[in-house]
Amino acid sequence: MVLSYSRDIYLRFFLDARMENFLRGHVGAFNTWCGLPRVLLYDNLKSAVLERQGDAIRFHPTLLAFAGFYRFEPRPVAVARGNEKGRVERAIRHIREAFFIARKFTDLDDLNAQAEQWCRNQAADRPCPEDRTITVRQAFAQEQPLLLPLPANPYPVEEQVAARVGKTPYVRFDLNDYSVPHAHVRRTLSVRADLGLVRVFDGTKMIASHRRSYDRDQQIEDPQHLKALVAIKREARQHRGLNSLARAVPACQTLMIRAAERGANIGAITTAMLKLLDLYGAQELQAAVEQALHAGASHSRSVRDVLERRRVARDAPPPVETSLPEHVRRKDTTVRPHRLDSYDQLTHGGKDDE
Repeated sequence: MVLSYSRDIYLRFFLDARMENFLRGHVGAFNTWCGLPRVLLYDNLKSAVLERQGDAIRFHPTLLAFAGFYRFEPRPVAVARGNEKGRVERAIRHIREAFFIARKFTDLDDLNAQAEQWCRNQAADRPCPEDRTITVRQAFAQEQPLLLPLPANPYPVEEQVAARVGKTPYVRFDLNDYSVPHAHVRRTLSVRADLGLVRVFDGTKMIASHRRSYDRDQQIEDPQHLKALVAIKREARQHRGLNSLARAVPACQTLMIRAAERGANIGAITTAMLKLLDLYGAQELQAAVEQALHAGASHSRSVRDVLERRRVARDAPPPVETSLPEHVRRKDTTVRPHRLDSYDQLTHGGKDDE
């Protein structure tokens, strides 16, 4: 962006030409100049002019809202009138020749830092085209008091999109996945992003904030989100184990209550009791738990000792833990049968092929 009188240049590079970055360039220029012109001239780019029929112009509604906020007049130049935008064209040529050619930079931030330093030094110290006896810096000092003042608060330039969260606690934004708390899966959330942060909202409540990534197909995660997810999954597995154990061995409910009263690890006891259930069976485990409870014990080790004493008393061989393959373990999986008319369609299809 170039000021018409002093020709002071504001130069900033972005990764794309989206409307949000287009407006971010405006805000950066206004803040650098501590003011803004009363009229801004635009070439007929789509970010400014959506349609033009002669003198009838349809501006982009987002640009009109932005202009209304800062109280300036957007004015497009006439079609095929290069003389009306000569100041900008000469500034672009000057940037290419004096700044960009053969310049080295590591990333976008480095390039913008170099651009800002160049604008405030070499570009500002060149002769002013309107008056060669003074520099652009001196001409800007005369022009700046005539600029419109900035409003108290800057215009909120953010990318805002609605994102649907599926089964996994991630929202997709700009080719990357950002984690959200597990309680917000299967919902439509609002994502708001600036150049540095990606924030996720559920209604008006912000539920996640991440540093923005400009890579592709990355998973940006908050360790607290993953920690909470692991905890809830572990708790769910523990509840499933407790339910299975209580159905098979009712006496285990009393055992778990007593274990919880003394502060024992319920998850570890549940895992151990499930293994004993597989080794000895429900009937034998029920008897052993009742005997352990009668003796005042409430731990899986006590139940295992009772089971071993009962086995030795019966002169039974020690139980052997078996490790079955996955397809055998799943032999009792419920399978929903297909509709039989689907097979009729295959038969009809074969006749048509003949």
